[in-house]
Order: sequence, then C-alpha cells, then structure tokens
Amino acid sequence: MRRTFLLIATIISGIGVLKADFAALPQFEQGNQVYAAGEYAEAAELYEQCLSSVTESERLTRKSKAKVYYNLGNARFKQGELAQSILAYERCLRLDPRHKDAKYNLEIAHGRITDNLTDNTSFFFSTWFRSVRDMLPEGTWTWMSILLFVLSLAGALLFAMSGQVVVRKTAFHSTWVALIISIIAVCNAGSLHNRDTERAEAIITQGVLNAKSSPDRSGTELFTLHEGTKVTITEELGEWCNIRVGNNEGWVEKGHLVRI
Repeated sequence: MRRTFLLIATIISGIGVLKADFAALPQFEQGNQVYAAGEYAEAAELYEQCLSSVTESERLTRKSKAKVYYNLGNARFKQGELAQSILAYERCLRLDPRHKDAKYNLEIAHGRITDNLTDNTSFFFSTWFRSVRDMLPEGTWTWMSILLFVLSLAGALLFAMSGQVVVRKTAFHSTWVALIISIIAVCNAGSLHNRDTERAEAIITQGVLNAKSSPDRSGTELFTLHEGTKVTITEELGEWCNIRVGNNEGWVEKGHLVRI
C-alpha cells in the first residue's frame, strides 16, 4: 500500500513539474499576451521560440507541445499565412489527435485552399483504417495492445484451468476478442510510428507551384498546386522530390514544401 501511495505521489509530482516547466517558458505566456493584443506576427515568433526551446530540453508533454502548435496555427492564420497555419494545425494533431479546436480550425483553413484534388484510388477500408488510427496517439495504442494481450493471456489461462462450462465459454470469447483488438492496436501503433518516422506528408508553402514530369526545371508541367495543399512524398532525388496528391504525381523542388 505504501508503495502505491509513493507511486501516485511521484506521478503527481511529475505532472506538477511538467506544468511548472510549461509555465516557466516565458515565450508562451508572452505570445498569448501579444496575440490578445492583435500582434500576431510577434506572437507567432514567440511561439516558434517556445517550440525551439522545447526541442532542446524536451520538457513538455505531447499535449503541451500540441497546445503551442495550436496557438501558432491561430497566429499564422490571423496573419493570412495559410500554409504555415495548416502546417501548425497538422503538427498539433500529430501530437494530440483529439484536439477538437485544431480539427475545426484545420477544416476552415482547408476550405480556403485553391486545390481540391481527391484520391479516387483509395479503398474505403484504407480511409476507415486511417481515421481509426488517427483517433489516438502511438503511445496510447501501444499500451492498449500490451494491456489487451495480457488480458488475452489471462483469459486463455482461465479457459485452461477452469472446470465450469460458463466460465470456459466466457474466457474463450474474451480471449479471442482481446487478442484481435490487441493486434489492431499494434498495427495502429506501428502505422503511426512509420508515419512519424518517415514524415512523408508535407505542405506546399509556395503560392503557386507547377509539378514537373521529371526532376528538372525543363520538365513538362503536369499540374499546378497552390499554397496549403497537403501532399505525400514518394521519392527524393537531389533537390527534387516526387509527390503524390489525389490521383496526380509529379516532381517539385524541396524548397517549396515543408514536411509535417
């Protein structure tokens, strides 16, 4: 019992430290103050400084970082910097997929994008899988898979040792349900890990960008993209990268996009 209380106290104190560190970053509070005063450019700069200091010290939780990215997205949007606001909202949702305000603001920002390229080749299951996967962060899916796997082992043990029919049936069905959900959770965690490691998704930051048929400026123009469009990088070659958006694929220079 004493160990339990010590563990709880340690967790609470750790949370307190994280909050204290978050409040101790003067750039964040200063950014909020100048944002409220309508100084959006200065607020965005302060939020950027806050994120830079976080990168060096890693003192903030994922949700705290997400909050900074959310505020940064709002400041960029107020400045009329559509691409940078979308980038900030996307990064916020990578850290906190359940951030409702970021989702709402991202939809508003997407509504102002010139391009409306849809992918007609995606199967319904792929779209559904990504929507379910993005509901929770990687760490949550990982712990869920571990917990459910342990429960499935306990169910299998109970099924093997119990002599009662009702208990054995309940244990059997509980075991395979927990095991299936555990496998799904592992797949989601692995998919999110690959997404965040590869960072293949990017945002176009140039106002108007022509995708080429080859990785050079003399290539044939295939289609035109505009600021704020989300693309997937499929290949890199020198200063060029091959991107896919909707059913379209072509080459653009790396300097005209930023990875999420």
